[in-house]
Amino acid sequence: MRRAATFALALLVSSAVTACSGSSSSGGSLGSVTAAAAAPAKGATLDAAAFAAALQRPGTVVLDVRTAAEFADGHLPAAINIDVNAADFSTKVGALDKNVPYAVYCRSGNRSATALRVMEGLGFTGAYHLGGGIGAWTAAGGPTTK
Repeated sequence: MRRAATFALALLVSSAVTACSGSSSSGGSLGSVTAAAAAPAKGATLDAAAFAAALQRPGTVVLDVRTAAEFADGHLPAAINIDVNAADFSTKVGALDKNVPYAVYCRSGNRSATALRVMEGLGFTGAYHLGGGIGAWTAAGGPTTK
């Protein structure tokens, strides 16, 4: 009897933990992610769900490396814009704090990958990017603003 009670209690706790471990609610909308994942690896390419979870980490800076015109058309909330193709990209990005996490994105993931290489060369320790760019973000239901 005692063994059955212990098993039932373990099953109940396991079920509760499993039920509460989801990373989003309301139909999988990325705008409602509330739990932060472990720190992404430096230079990692994240899918939209992992990127949304990583954005929840305290101190994360969202960096949009598209053009100013693309940024004006819509961007992730709280994003700062530094165009990776601008002549002064290295100077501007080099002035940022190199020891905080950076969530970098562009339109499709190509320019953000380029930005990561530059940032790593400048000594950034926690930059990662969104595979598929803002297109993947919006397709997954991620919020944007103008």
